[in-house]
Amino acid sequence: MKYCENVLELVGRTPLVKAGRMADPSMATILMKMDHLNPGGSVKDRIAVHIVRRAEERGLIKPGATLVESTSGNTGLGLAMTAAVLGYRCVFTIPDKMSKEKIDMLKAFGAEVVVTRTDLPHDHPESYVEIAKRITRETPNAFYADQYYNMDNPGAHYLTTGPEIWEDTDGKIDCLVAGIGTGGTVSGAAKYLKEKAAEAGRDVRVVCPDPVGSIYYDLFNKREPAPPRVYVVEGIGHDFMVGTLDFSVIDEVRQVSDRDSFRTARRLVREEGVFVGGSSGTAMFGALQVAEELGPGKTVVVILADTGDRYLTKCFDDDWMKDMGFLGLEERMGTVRELLRFKGGGVEFAGRDETVASVAKRMSTTGFSQLPVERRDGERLLMVHEMDVLRGLIDGACRPDDKAVSVATPLDGQVSLDDPLSVVQRILDDNNVAVAVDQGDIVGIISKIDMITFLTARG
Repeated sequence: MKYCENVLELVGRTPLVKAGRMADPSMATILMKMDHLNPGGSVKDRIAVHIVRRAEERGLIKPGATLVESTSGNTGLGLAMTAAVLGYRCVFTIPDKMSKEKIDMLKAFGAEVVVTRTDLPHDHPESYVEIAKRITRETPNAFYADQYYNMDNPGAHYLTTGPEIWEDTDGKIDCLVAGIGTGGTVSGAAKYLKEKAAEAGRDVRVVCPDPVGSIYYDLFNKREPAPPRVYVVEGIGHDFMVGTLDFSVIDEVRQVSDRDSFRTARRLVREEGVFVGGSSGTAMFGALQVAEELGPGKTVVVILADTGDRYLTKCFDDDWMKDMGFLGLEERMGTVRELLRFKGGGVEFAGRDETVASVAKRMSTTGFSQLPVERRDGERLLMVHEMDVLRGLIDGACRPDDKAVSVATPLDGQVSLDDPLSVVQRILDDNNVAVAVDQGDIVGIISKIDMITFLTARG
């Protein structure tokens, strides 16, 4: 029989999955490290188990202990899961900007949750960090996990996350992209990967997307923090420097807005079927930039930190996104890519040598009022319209046995796959159809009825 002794044995060994739709062939390969698939739903399961086990070994946690932590939710969930298995009590402090789902999940594991104000500096007596420390001091047999300064945090990723990525890529990783919260994930994994790459005589680049409003971007690039500002994405960035972050293994920190973070998280589930949270959207946005910069033949690994089911009332709620100013009418309508995927089917082309009569018959049979012409390398994109065929036959400009290309006209109304449908709408005001073009090839035709059917289905 094959089975695990407990759920903690399921932590780690998460797979890599290729981003097939969001990255195109002109970009580096993006492999997503699916750490939201850990049993507690996040990459923080790794440090929770490791910190507790190491503390037990050192005699810092004794039977009947209370685990205390200041958390944005995910470390708390990992610790709560660990406490449930090992029989410990747990108390967590959490800022009030965090999602209700996280708070409810912590309580579901049996944790006690103290919600604190977000808009306080970390050293304020009423901040979530200082309240957690006070609870630890006032609670007998309590252990403060201290993810911001406990070096078992990056140690967990040096021992597990880094080796897993190196093994699963056969050492062919060119860039690691990961967000910075406590810094433990990127510091531990990057240290291992850079050491292994150095042994092979090369380097692995490490890029950290950081929310606008976090201090890490300025700390890394200017060596002094700008005043922190409130941002909405959870579990990433910070308003104070932590002890578990090692800037020496990071090559670049780049800023990503809340809007881009949340919209990319929504793209991940709709285009890749990967349901993750806003901080994973931050990381993926950075990974897409890096992959475009590196180009084909390179490999980028991006760590997806947590599952999206704890953000249903936030970035996956259209009304919340609209209220926050992250989702306008254009985004709510959808994109060309989404409509074509909903519509299905291929594109009907007119052959280069096909006759006017043949094309007219196909238009009658299929109900299409226009057909794009098959394109040879270097040739312009052309379209045969029924009105041009009719006008040509009446005026004598063409005969039924002439090639249909003789009445074709240059293609109008082009859109790209990621254009919002508002662009299609404007084109349909002047044209019968909009034509989706990707890398010089026609990949879809959108008519007015296609738009109506799609928007009706979306409600």
